[in-house]
Amino acid sequence: MDFNINPQEVLEHLVQMSIALLLTAPMAFNREHATPGAGLRTFPLVALASCAYMLVGMQVYDTSGAEAKVMYGIITGIGFIGGGAILKNNNHTMGTATAASIWNTGAIGVSVAYNRYEIALVLSLTNFFILQFATPLKRTNKEESSE
Repeated sequence: MDFNINPQEVLEHLVQMSIALLLTAPMAFNREHATPGAGLRTFPLVALASCAYMLVGMQVYDTSGAEAKVMYGIITGIGFIGGGAILKNNNHTMGTATAASIWNTGAIGVSVAYNRYEIALVLSLTNFFILQFATPLKRTNKEESSE
């Protein structure tokens, strides 16, 4: 069994996973304070796992097709997690923004794994601003039914 640990790789991966975690912090704080359910634990863990799965896939597989399959698996798996955040009750659906944000968090992790920090940053900022500032613009069911 080969048990060689390259300290340089450990440091690089630690930095990448830390960046993925940090970029999800604004969304995690928003969701933690705005809604029950997914928040400070879920978002960073999704980003961390997405980044880690992609880093492993990039190092283990030698073709871009195999890496794409890893990415497809990440996307599908996060879809199931996000689906758990959606609740329907008497013609009222809740949690779709949280579910979409969880999916976006996976994209942040994958982007960081590929050193595409500009994409990860844009995803993080855009998602946070939508969650933070679009909510007051959303009409409530009471307003819609009174019109």
